[in-house]
Parts: sequence; C-alpha cells; structure tokens
Amino acid sequence: MSLLELDHVNAFYGDSHILFDVSMSIEENEVVALLGRNGAGKTTTLRTIMGVLNPKRGAIRFAGQPIHELPPYEIARLGLQLVPEERAIFGELTVEENLRLAALTAAKPWSLEEIYQFFPRLKERRRSGGRQLSGGEQQMLAIARALIRNPRMILLDEPFEGLAPMIVRDLVRVSRELAAQGRTMLVVEQNVVAVLSFADRVYILNNGHVVWQGAAAALKADPAIMKMYLGV
Repeated sequence: MSLLELDHVNAFYGDSHILFDVSMSIEENEVVALLGRNGAGKTTTLRTIMGVLNPKRGAIRFAGQPIHELPPYEIARLGLQLVPEERAIFGELTVEENLRLAALTAAKPWSLEEIYQFFPRLKERRRSGGRQLSGGEQQMLAIARALIRNPRMILLDEPFEGLAPMIVRDLVRVSRELAAQGRTMLVVEQNVVAVLSFADRVYILNNGHVVWQGAAAALKADPAIMKMYLGV
C-alpha cells in the first residue's frame, strides 16, 4: 500500500475542469517531483490533496485512509504538511514564535535545535520578525515550520521560485538531507535541474493530465520528453 494515492481525481474551479483523472502513488520514504509548465495543474493537485479544493470525482487516500472529504486541518493532523508557494508565515511574529506556534498541536514535534541544525540562518534570525526576513529566509522558515511538526509527508509548492542561486543551493542541500533521512516528499518545482538532483520519481502534468511518469534518472536521460513537456 502506498502512503499517498490519488485515484482518477477530477478537480474544478467553478465550471473550469482543471484535473482530469489524475492518478498518482507515492511510497513512504520516497521523493516525487510533480513537473509541468505553468497552468498544468500542479498547484491544484497539492491543494486538492490537502483538502483546500474538494475533488468532484475520484479518491485520495493517505496511509490507506480516504481523505478527499476531510477538511485541511484534519488532513494535517494525519501527518501531511503543505509548504505553499506564498509561504504564509506570520509576519508579525518572530522566527521562533512562528516555529513554536506550529509545534503546539504536533504530537511529537522536533526541537528548535533540530530545526536550527538544518537552518542555521534561522537560528541567527530567531528573534527577527517574519516581515524582516529576506525571501530566502522566509522560505526557510516556511519549510522549517512544516518540519517541526514531524510530518509523515511534506508537500512543497515551488520552494525555489524567485530565490537567489546561493539560497537555492542551500535549500537543495536541505532537501537532499531530508531525502537521505527517508523523508517522504512531493515537490512541485519549475527548476527542473534542482529538483531532479534529489527526486526518486517524476510525474509530469500537461493541461491537467498525467502525460509521463517514471524514474528521475529516466527523465534526465530523455531530452525529447524534457523539451516537449518542460521546455528544458
């Protein structure tokens, strides 16, 4: 049994049909990249998994339990954490207050020191307000806030978008360390080279349809597919 399963999921925004019979499976301790051009349906997939958007048809199961009719807070309690593209940190709270608040309702949260081992820059900025952080530091905090809850699976939506190359390098390092520890992740990302450096498998969406799936190594070895669906 896969940790996360999407079974012929169809999702709509109003009358607009966005996802068409999307089926995916992610095993525990696996890193999967969800790729595709802008507007392919990648963020919609993450929002549907987390219950922000309810599928009109199809089923989603996490650890064997149907979750497609649950509200987001109940899905989060089961061990799924989304790091949204907009980060959504609390700008009026300090770094440490953001982290402590996220840990409050976690069954077995990480310690602050464990978080700071991954993100030493956040330790340096722990008393700074969220609004005082750079874009890269805000992204670190958004990921750290998910990690401190010790989730079974993390969903990352464009974690490297708009960041300086040095920050991307640091976040890729963290992603590789998490992968090496066996953390289960589903990553949506436009920086194909970066995400393929630590992903195990890949799904490609095009206009709401799964058009390719396979090992990350197989995708890297197939420039025709990369060019056709990703423009790389």
